[in-house]
Formats: sequence, structure tokens, C-alpha cells
Amino acid sequence: MKNSQNESHNILNIKGIIDDARCFCAVRELRWPEDIRCTHCQSDKVVDHGHDETHPERQRYHCGNCNGYFDDLAGTIFQGHHRALSVWILCLYFMGLNLSNSQIARELELNISDVQERTGQLRQGVVLRKPQAELHGEVEWDEVYVLAGHKGYPESVRKKTVKVEGTVSKVLADAVRWIKKNPLYSG
Repeated sequence: MKNSQNESHNILNIKGIIDDARCFCAVRELRWPEDIRCTHCQSDKVVDHGHDETHPERQRYHCGNCNGYFDDLAGTIFQGHHRALSVWILCLYFMGLNLSNSQIARELELNISDVQERTGQLRQGVVLRKPQAELHGEVEWDEVYVLAGHKGYPESVRKKTVKVEGTVSKVLADAVRWIKKNPLYSG
């Protein structure tokens, strides 16, 4: 099947399914599940203040408490970008499907360098907001991954079990201290 120059090469043009109005509605519902709050002072004395000129689905707001103005995307990872919100929501979706940056660029008909930069920002935003894992009970690790193996010391490449409590970073710090104290593992 031949495609014209302006048509997508996709079998299913997913960009036609997701529109900006739905994306902005979803952002509002996730960001403010109860009442809209000012991004500057967290006040609930907020009134609608029209729409953005370039993205008519983006609602603007005025805070009666601090007299500040903000919109749906203020203070989010999506703030300050000229592309439609639906493009970046689809980018997140494709990242979740484990598509490469070049595949995402092809699907969304974007420049690969733009996608590379944006996926990096999106990943960083996800990592910053992800809660730190708490570990409890017995945790096993294999030192070969920590120290990249010990030639001539086959007994050093066996699993160890340690009782721990705390965050992943604390557990890793404790593991490194334990390895440094143990002469067989300290290299």
C-alpha cells in the first residue's frame, strides 16, 4: 500500500485516536483530584482565566490569594514545550512499550534529536517522582555483580544473605561496607 508524502507510515495512526482535549483533561484529573490549587501558594482560591492562545485546550487560572497566574502544565515536565501535549503523552506511552528513540521519532514523525532530548527529560522526571523502595527481611545479592568477579577465589562468587531494613540506597551502602570489611572480598 502506497502512502502519500504527508501520510503516516503506520498501519494505525495512533495520533488520530488521542487528542489534546482528552490529554489536558487527564492531566487536570491526575494533578488536582479534588480542587485546583495555585502552583505558587497552594491556595484553592483559583478561578478560570481563559485559555492559551497556541493550545486552546490548555486552561489558564488566576489565584485570588497570591494574584498569580498559571496553567494546566505549570510546574510539570510538560511545561514550556511548543509541541502538542498529546505528542508527549504518546511518547510516554511508547516509552512504556520499550520502543527505541528512533522508533518513537518515526511513529510520531519527529526529529530523532528532539525525541532523544525529550525522552531523557521524561525519564528523569519519572525517576525523580518515583518513591524510594523500602527493603525488609532477608535480601540476597551476588558479589560478582558488585565486584565484577574474583579470579582464583571461587568461594567468593557465592550468594550471601543479610537481614536488612531500610531504603535501597542504605542497603547498598551497608553491602559495600560489609564487603570492604571482609578481607576475602575487599580485593
